This record gives sequence, C-alpha cells and structure tokens, in this order.
Amino acid sequence: MDEPSLFDEPSPDPPPDSLAELRQAAAGCTNCDLYRHAIQTVFGAGPQGARLMLVGEQPGDREDVEGEPFVGPAGRLLDQALVEAGIDRDLVYVTNAVKHFKFAPRGKRRIHATPKAEEIRACRPWLDGEIAAVRPAVVAALGATAAKVLLGPSFRVSKQRGEVVERDGLRLTATIHPSAILRGPPEQREVAFADLVDDLRGIAALL
Repeated sequence: MDEPSLFDEPSPDPPPDSLAELRQAAAGCTNCDLYRHAIQTVFGAGPQGARLMLVGEQPGDREDVEGEPFVGPAGRLLDQALVEAGIDRDLVYVTNAVKHFKFAPRGKRRIHATPKAEEIRACRPWLDGEIAAVRPAVVAALGATAAKVLLGPSFRVSKQRGEVVERDGLRLTATIHPSAILRGPPEQREVAFADLVDDLRGIAALL
C-alpha cells in the first residue's frame, strides 16, 4: 500500500492559478501560529515554467529577513553545488515545504526549530499550488522534512536518496539539504558536498 503523501488528496482550499496570485495570497497566511513570530512569509522563487523544482524544509533566519528562499549560508552552498552540477539556478524554481521561519530564541540569535506535522500540513496548499502553477517535470526534495512531504513518511534520505518515484506525471526524488553539510563535521564536508553535486547531476539527467 502506498504511503500517504502530498498528492494523495486535494488541498482543502484550491489555490490560485498563477504564481503571482499565489504569492499574494500566501503573504497573508495565518493557517498556523508560525506567522505570529516570523517576519514574513517566504514564498518560492523562480520561473513559472521551470522544469526543475527544489523543495527545502523551511526558510532560515536570513531568508526570513530578506523574504526570499535559499539566500543564507545553505543557499549559497546550494548555488555552488548547482554550478558544479551544470544546472542554471535561474532556470530552477526553489521553495520550502513550510513558508514561515520556525525558531527558538537564544540570546540575540534565532535558532532553527523543526516544524511540527500540523504546521507542515497548514502550508501544504501553498506547495500544492506552486507545483500546479509551475508544472515542473522533476521535483527534488532537499532534506528529510521535504522528502517525507513529497515521498511519504517512511522515506529515509539517508538510505533512499536518488531514488525516483513517478506520480501524477512528475518525477520525484530527494537528496540532502545543504544545511546538513554545514552542520556536519568539517573534515567530512568536502565529501558530503561532492555527493550532493553527484545527486544534482543525477537529478539534471531526469529532465
């Protein structure tokens, strides 16, 4: 029996047809309590006709400040990996499963906190809408949270990264999130980065 996933049932509220309308609607999202503490909704970015969509977990501190996805340290590492994999970032649509930054305050810093299942579900209509509006050929999850949303709760990036599932005319796959490389042991980062680049090359070959 297939695992439940993002595509098993329709969103509770059908989203607007265009990315511009969807972005405007998401800016006022109050579907869960994360909006109360985050600075703003961080919607996806990229061309509406992108053939590749990359989906991360949630915006980080820098993304919350700037209002754009993947502009912090992990985003810069992703940019570097895309270049080495031969993928033009300007042709990729990037977004997150959760659109508000969830954090725990630590002095003057805001430390990433993992979204709860209900917070991920509350954001699902926006991700559904982005996929419907962009109509990519390939959707790649970056990290465990996005992989579970897209590929089901039993999916394990550590064991199944690079596997391809075809569903509803899409090719779905997953790799690690660049932030996992930054959090890992410094002596292992070079190898982990090379593995990410290899995964992205495999993803590009699916297009």
